[in-house]
Amino acid sequence: MIRDQVANWGYIGVCVMMAIESANIPLPSEAIMPTAGILVNEGKMDLHLSALAGAVGCVIGSIPSYFLGLYGGRPFLQKYGKWFLLKEKDLDTADKWVKKYGDITFFICRMLPVVRTFISFPAGVLKAPLGMFLLYTFIGSLIWCYFLTWVGIEFGKNMEVFVDLWHKFDIAIVVVGLVCFGLYLKHHLKSE
Repeated sequence: MIRDQVANWGYIGVCVMMAIESANIPLPSEAIMPTAGILVNEGKMDLHLSALAGAVGCVIGSIPSYFLGLYGGRPFLQKYGKWFLLKEKDLDTADKWVKKYGDITFFICRMLPVVRTFISFPAGVLKAPLGMFLLYTFIGSLIWCYFLTWVGIEFGKNMEVFVDLWHKFDIAIVVVGLVCFGLYLKHHLKSE
């Protein structure tokens, strides 16, 4: 499905899907950008434009979460945080990191799996300057998008090997992934 969307919609598709991912909606960048990389390998897309489209999408998708944090703050997190898989403890952790390392924390978090999706809300709650937040979001996301696109390029060069491996383990990988995600959700929602 993601491949079809990226192939049909090109850079706009990459931008829109990365915006959705950055708006805390489960659509992993780890699937989107490597797909663009595979299409780069096939000569159907450009590396630089793919990474740029992904980074722009990340910025667009981060803005609503930032403002939700800015105007909703901790009360919003306490009431609705579990639906975004965020706890007050997560916000406290982000606050400690910002106090220890400064606003560069937002840049670093943009290059960390999972954390990168959810850092916008704490940035708003902690009242990070919007211009700085958007700049760090763009630069960190651009690096992340280049990396994942490169992974897709390499995957595309060796696709037969990966497809053979996937077919040997595909059911087991999916089952283990779903069980782990289910356990995570159960623990996360139970602790609320």
